[in-house]
Order: sequence, then C-alpha cells, then structure tokens
Amino acid sequence: MANQLDEITGPVNGQGRDVNVIERQLPVKTGAGSVIFEIALWLLGILPGLIFLFKKIKAKNYFQQLEQKIQADASQIDNYLEQRVQILQNVVGLVNRAVELDKDVMTSVAALRGGKIAEGNRNDISNQIDTISGRLFPQVEAYPELKAHNAIADAMQQNSYLQREITAARAVYNDTVAQWNSDIFNWPTKMIVASRQGYTTRIPFTASAAVKERARETFF
Repeated sequence: MANQLDEITGPVNGQGRDVNVIERQLPVKTGAGSVIFEIALWLLGILPGLIFLFKKIKAKNYFQQLEQKIQADASQIDNYLEQRVQILQNVVGLVNRAVELDKDVMTSVAALRGGKIAEGNRNDISNQIDTISGRLFPQVEAYPELKAHNAIADAMQQNSYLQREITAARAVYNDTVAQWNSDIFNWPTKMIVASRQGYTTRIPFTASAAVKERARETFF
C-alpha cells in the first residue's frame, strides 16, 4: 500500500498555512447507546451497576477538581498581568517627569488602573498591556539617561521577566484545558457524566491578530 501522505510528490501549499483557535465551546452529548449500556449493567446484576455508579461519582469529583485547577491556572495568569500593569504605571510615572509621553499611552495606562481582570476580558487586557509596552519602552530606549535610571532599568527587566512567566503560565493553562477537553469525551464513564452535567469544551489561550502580525516582522 502506498503512503497516504507523500512528502516528496505533494500536494503542497506553497503559500503556507496559518492556524487559528476556534472560539467555540462544543457540548458533550451522549445518545441512546449510553442509556442502553447503563441499563445493561444493572440487568447483569447489582454489582456491575453499583461499580459503574461509583465510577461516575469518582468521575464527577475528578471534573470538579480539574475545574478548580483550570481556575487556579487562569488566576496565575491574572496575577502576572496585574503585576505588569503595576510596572507600567510605575514606569509611566517616572518617565513622565523627564519627558512628555504620548497622551494615548497615559490614557491607556490610566484606563488599566480601574480594570478588573475576568474570564471574559483576560485576553483583551493582555493585548492592551502588550500594546502599551510596545509604545512605552521604545520611548524609554530613545533616552539613554532614562535607561540609566536604576528604577526604570529594573522595571524593564521585571517586565521582560513577567512576559516570560505569562507565556509559561499560559502553556500550563492550555495543558489543563487540553486535559479537560480530552477527558469529557472519554466514553463511557467520563463522557456520560460530562453530558449529564452539561459540560462543554474550553477555549485555550488565543493570541490577537496584532500579536501574530508583529511576530512576522523583522526584529534585527
């Protein structure tokens, strides 16, 4: 039998292909087959039915614990984002005394002060922070005397460190989400429990179109 995928003869896409995360939560659904399966277990005797019942209880507990881990992973991302907001505020306060900053930067940082990070706006706030950083720190780079300022230099280092930590925290979050999305379709026990609890898939972290576009730019 010939190879189904032949990397030598193609077909190939010379233009390449980009991928995106689909913003859709898929519900877990089970049909009549799952019901028949459970009935059959009870018909085989009380013991098989009870064993499966306890397995379902265990699966429900597992999902509750995994859900809490997802929340904890998301909270860790939020902690790092809030620290970056604080750093941006500090840098703006220090730099603004020495140079006249872009008014849009000042307005954006001020808006972030009252912003509360939540499930629905986490990506939006993250993108705002990236945008502000991308406009603020180049202004600092333009003034050697500012770069020599110990507090500003320290803040820039902390910002770079937090960027790496956020990337790592997002990877952990995505791993947990991937575990959830896999387990809820694990038939029979977990899938039956997930269906009756009304669980859906969860959406992993997604990068904005602006971030993807900047990643294609020439940096050096």
